[in-house]
Amino acid sequence: MRETPMVAARALSERTGHDVLLKCENLQRTGSFKPRGAYNRIANLSADERANGVVAASAGNHAQGVAWSATKLGIPSTVFMPGAAALPKVVATKAYGADVHLGGDTIDDALVFANEFATRTGAVLIHPFDHIDIVAGQATVALEILRQSPDVETIVVPTGGGGLLAGIAVAVHLLAPHVRVIGVQAASAAAWPDSLTAGKPVRAESMATMADGIAVGLPGRVPFDHVAELVDTILTVSEDALSRALLLCMERAKLIVEPAGAAGVAALMTCAAEDLDLRGKVCVVLSGGNIDPLVLTHVIAHGLRAAGRFLAVKITIADRPGGLSTLLNVVSGTGASVVDVVHSRTGDKLGLDEVEVLLTVETRGPTHRAAVLASLADAGYVVVEQG
Repeated sequence: MRETPMVAARALSERTGHDVLLKCENLQRTGSFKPRGAYNRIANLSADERANGVVAASAGNHAQGVAWSATKLGIPSTVFMPGAAALPKVVATKAYGADVHLGGDTIDDALVFANEFATRTGAVLIHPFDHIDIVAGQATVALEILRQSPDVETIVVPTGGGGLLAGIAVAVHLLAPHVRVIGVQAASAAAWPDSLTAGKPVRAESMATMADGIAVGLPGRVPFDHVAELVDTILTVSEDALSRALLLCMERAKLIVEPAGAAGVAALMTCAAEDLDLRGKVCVVLSGGNIDPLVLTHVIAHGLRAAGRFLAVKITIADRPGGLSTLLNVVSGTGASVVDVVHSRTGDKLGLDEVEVLLTVETRGPTHRAAVLASLADAGYVVVEQG
């Protein structure tokens, strides 16, 4: 384990009117905060428990955290991952020393296999968040924050099963009870708001989010009581906000962060000031940076569109000489930069004298984007925006 740095985030400070720091757990061993809890859990096993090794189910960060921690402690580890787990995460988990098995479609499937393996072999199942030793290990993030920035007054935490949020909340409550703790979930995978309302963990109806690191359908029973008692509020953010936050981290902070890890940044960018209720100096935890390069490319494009800096349109024009150049001249006149042009005569609804153009341009923001669309409309083109 290493003490991860905290860096200033001027762009977020300007947006919020508060000094904002980023706690860079994306620079932790294995690329996320997960080894903190995994190491603490495995280190506390008895000699008899260690004898048969440990087993875990995960699609990424927890898998790598368990593999690294077990190898560091000289204990064999087995990890079950869904068949569609990202190849870089599978390769990394193997490299950290785990015996990796792929199977099933979801984490729930992998967990079934892991439980069966534990029953059959006597290996200890290392849960990603629902154990007191896991929560205690994640609490070390808060200890570092309070040591590195003693005057912090608000901590914003990406939240899935609740282990990290509970650990930070408990440590803050004991050492700096005046500090406000905020949890953040993806709106399309948010189990905590309904769970807190119900007074018990309640399974979320939807798990459709790019933030797979915090896409947990059911909050942990161990973290639940701590979160319910000690966390000030839990907010939710959209998919657009997550992609824009990832883009901001890359462009302004020069940090590679996965969508789940950028949830706190997304909250500061998009949530209402009265909902955030920020106080004093703010620390946002970047919980992880393990992202498949192919996914990163997709999310960057999504973030550019969400920020009004990327515009993709479909336009039908007359199939005659100069038709395409006339269209491109309109775009050029707006100052937009053409990224890609696809010229097709094979569309199902095209007339014999028509051609379809898929046009992608880079714009300077929402105002410029709107100006490009207005110029195309003024020139008589019927524009269909692409998602």
